[in-house]
Amino acid sequence: QVQLQESGPGLVKPSQTLSLTCTVSGASITTKYYYWSWIRQPPGKGLEWIGYIRYDGNTYYSPSLKSRTSISRDTSKNQFTLQLTSVTPEDTAVYHCVLGRTPGGTTFDYWGQGTQVTVSS
Repeated sequence: QVQLQESGPGLVKPSQTLSLTCTVSGASITTKYYYWSWIRQPPGKGLEWIGYIRYDGNTYYSPSLKSRTSISRDTSKNQFTLQLTSVTPEDTAVYHCVLGRTPGGTTFDYWGQGTQVTVSS
């Protein structure tokens, strides 16, 4: 059974960098054709895909967030990490890490429970 667990600070000050880690169990983040995404949901709004790191370490980001986003991984710990720079209150959301098993990362098969991140001074 694949499980994903997000961790990181729940409160970030404006202009700082948001950093979250997803710890994966039950699957290897290097498994071919596995895509590891970050998705967020601001309060009262829909889901927003942020980006992914795929099985070979390549990354792809949402064009609207690309300039502020970095996704990396630690294969020795089976973890991947989101960094979002220069945050504003509009980045307040529940952040999920997600596994997709379709080439191209077009499906979202396993979800972490999500972690609330609030941007506030």
